[in-house]
Amino acid sequence: PSSFCGVAGIKPTYGTVSRYGLIAYGSSLDQIGPVARDTADCAAVLEILASHDKKDSTSVPRKDYNFTEALTGEAKGMKIGIPSDYLGEGLDDEIRTAVLQGAELLKSQGAEVEFFDLGMVEYVIASAEASSNLSRFDGVKYGYRTGEYEDLHEMYKKSRSEGFGTEVKRRIMLGSFVLSSGYYDAYYKKALKVKAVIKKSFDDAFEKYDAILSPTAPT
Repeated sequence: PSSFCGVAGIKPTYGTVSRYGLIAYGSSLDQIGPVARDTADCAAVLEILASHDKKDSTSVPRKDYNFTEALTGEAKGMKIGIPSDYLGEGLDDEIRTAVLQGAELLKSQGAEVEFFDLGMVEYVIASAEASSNLSRFDGVKYGYRTGEYEDLHEMYKKSRSEGFGTEVKRRIMLGSFVLSSGYYDAYYKKALKVKAVIKKSFDDAFEKYDAILSPTAPT
């Protein structure tokens, strides 16, 4: 809600908005959603963005695209879950306060709010997919190309070294490592198993709660 945040954003259900044309980061995680002044604007923009697209194999046809209808201004009877693990060490106090203010606002509108344990993250999988997806940016067909090079191999190296930022390089290196021979089973395969456990945790949570309230970033 815009009463305590600068902007509002919606992360739609995976497949609701076509990702055709998106520069992929993590293919099994990427979603497209609007950021706007408030939730009403987000819902209105999402109605324009959301549709089934044959060019995106993960696009899902929905029966209902009228998101603004859900904005009744009331939360009476809703059950909201807050993952306690997400409010722990590493989270800025300002972010923690904003989330808890949101919880109090929902309570004042009649929602039942409680904390629960969820845990676990998908960083290994995201890095592995980023490493694979970003391999296409080698300076050949599109994107950044270095100005000076002597051969094709040097063009690859210099284009990627100069074109990617520090954080992107870190994720590419981590992703390449976990996908490499000898480490695939130890890291990536294990992460896929953890991902299945994470999905089960969310499925179980949504059996009990109408919505989950959590920070979207730690800072």
